Amino acid sequence: MSLSLQPPHQQPPQRQPSKLFYRIGEVSSITGLEPYVLRYWETEFPHLRPEKRKSGQRLYTKKDLDNILQVKQLLYQSGYTISGARKKLKGRGRQDADSVLETAKKEIREILELLK
Repeated sequence: MSLSLQPPHQQPPQRQPSKLFYRIGEVSSITGLEPYVLRYWETEFPHLRPEKRKSGQRLYTKKDLDNILQVKQLLYQSGYTISGARKKLKGRGRQDADSVLETAKKEIREILELLK
C-alpha cells in the first residue's frame, strides 16, 4: 500500500489558462489546492505575495502560479518541510542572481575585448 502526501480533499490540478491575472478561486482550481492553503503559504513563503485590489481580492500572476506549483511539488512530491522548501527556494534565488552576474561579467569582458 502506498501513502500519498496529498490531503484527500484536494482536487486534481487543471490545465493553466493563459491570462494576466488569476483570482484565488481560479488558482485553487488550477493547482488543486484549497484557498486557505494558498493564503497560509503567503505567510510562509516571502516570494508568494499576490497583488491585492482595494477590496482585498488577491490577483495572482503567471509567475505567482508557477511559484505555487513549485512549492506544491517540493512539499507534496519531494517531501520537503515548509522550512526546507523555504530554504531551497531562497537558495534558488541566489543561484539565479549569481548566474545573471556571471553572464553579465562575461558579456562585459567580451565588449571590452571588442573595444581594444
